[in-house]
Amino acid sequence: MRNDTTTTRFQRSALLQQLTNQKSWDLIVIGGGATGLGVALDGISRGYSTLLLEQVDYAKGTSSRSTKLVHGGVRYLAQGDVALVREALYERGLLLKNAPHLVKNQDFIIPNYEWWGGPFYTIGLTMYDLLAGKLSLGASKHLSKTETLRRLGNIKADGLKGGVLYHDGQFDDARLAVNLAQTAVERGGTLLNHFEVRGLLKDTQGKISGVMAADQETSTTYELTAKAVVNATGIFVDDILQMDKPGTKKLVRPSQGVHIVLDKSFLPGDDAIMIPKTDDGRVLFAVPWHNRVVLGTTDTPLNEHSQEPQALEEEIDFILRTAARYLTRAPKRSDALSIFAGLRPLAAPQAGSEKTKEISRSHKILVSEAGLITITGGKWTTYRRMGQDTVDKAIALGKLPAAKSTTAQMPIHGAQPTPDRSNHLYVYGTDQPALQQLIVQQPELGQKLDASLEFLKAEVVWAARYEMARTVEDVLARRVRVLFLDAPAAIRMAPEVAALLAQELGHDQRWEQQQVAAFTAIAQHYLLESQPAPVKAAAA
Repeated sequence: MRNDTTTTRFQRSALLQQLTNQKSWDLIVIGGGATGLGVALDGISRGYSTLLLEQVDYAKGTSSRSTKLVHGGVRYLAQGDVALVREALYERGLLLKNAPHLVKNQDFIIPNYEWWGGPFYTIGLTMYDLLAGKLSLGASKHLSKTETLRRLGNIKADGLKGGVLYHDGQFDDARLAVNLAQTAVERGGTLLNHFEVRGLLKDTQGKISGVMAADQETSTTYELTAKAVVNATGIFVDDILQMDKPGTKKLVRPSQGVHIVLDKSFLPGDDAIMIPKTDDGRVLFAVPWHNRVVLGTTDTPLNEHSQEPQALEEEIDFILRTAARYLTRAPKRSDALSIFAGLRPLAAPQAGSEKTKEISRSHKILVSEAGLITITGGKWTTYRRMGQDTVDKAIALGKLPAAKSTTAQMPIHGAQPTPDRSNHLYVYGTDQPALQQLIVQQPELGQKLDASLEFLKAEVVWAARYEMARTVEDVLARRVRVLFLDAPAAIRMAPEVAALLAQELGHDQRWEQQQVAAFTAIAQHYLLESQPAPVKAAAA
């Protein structure tokens, strides 16, 4: 069971009070995605007073729309970026140790239809294993045609030579973000979602001294000062840089990745599929996730960013067409339970290099003339290292006193070594018994939100009380994940979720109606038949 102190800390009113009590901060972090959470937690681990502000919700953007992989990046090894792969494999191993309730060792199989495929990929993936060192998840090996067909029940047999098995990590991205936020708050940090930074403060020397921000729920504005301010806003880093110095050259070129979610029957076993080279050179994955299958991803350069990116018709066709080449039962548009698009914050390419798949995923830290620290690039797997490197930079600049990071050995909220994954509540880790106790106390909360899915009313109440959920979208997109798993079901659930939230948060029926309308509008983007979208791809 939770103690009263922890419960109080997750009340928004208590977090807001800290803005009044704390006159100045050591570190202010703008952005509540993987990068921002990593920076905040690292600062907290060193003893710095730390404030994180997120304009919508933790992992609202790119960080909830990944391929659900914690991985070194096989394709980056093929490109020769050994340093990036080694770093990512090390961080993969730490994540498996620090968040075992959300990260697991996933078997991947590369089906081979060329005679050279078996030895070629076996050798390459053996190197992948060796780079992981003591944190390796298991050895790669060649599989016979018979074994490949047995393990991948829906793979095409015609022309199949065999397969190569390797290991990587698989996780729930938004749930990890929520748990990171909880970990940070429990360790003394102040993290607020639905809190928008609208300007940067500067001292008499023109140096960054803080931020001007507004509570989205009350419209109350605050001037908050700090020794160091970090811009960790992902695809929105250029928006913050413009606040510092209007006209600054763009750092980020958004690259869109699209995923289609299917019923488990399209990948009936426990193994994931990796197609290492598609028609245009991209990698395609089919990954088991919460008893469904995530199929993707694309890599399409765009000229603009948005909170709710939409799939292009060409991306949808590419995924379905490529899957049909390998799966006996090929997915159709009508089979899609949900479709989601995410924008990767890749470094803006230099002249003559427009292909995003050729741009390094290594993170970069930049410091403006005014002292704004910006971190860009990277990926979920290396979020912790990105946070550590960013705080190290603030120390090197003399903004913060020297102190050692301790996040490498820090268990993340909910960490439970051997979760029972047969119960969907396993994602709550060590919180699961308390959530189930809530159902004992209020049996009606044990009812399902929708008869066709496993999710419970208790999860909505829990999200509001202990996981900082403030809206229907916060719950159904990032706490319970239904929007990503079954968009039509999420729309059906919205009124019930709104009613439960209104009761918990003290809102009226008008608020419920507004929430249902707002969520339904967003959820339309996750219905495949509502595509194609108006967003245009960047010119080549």
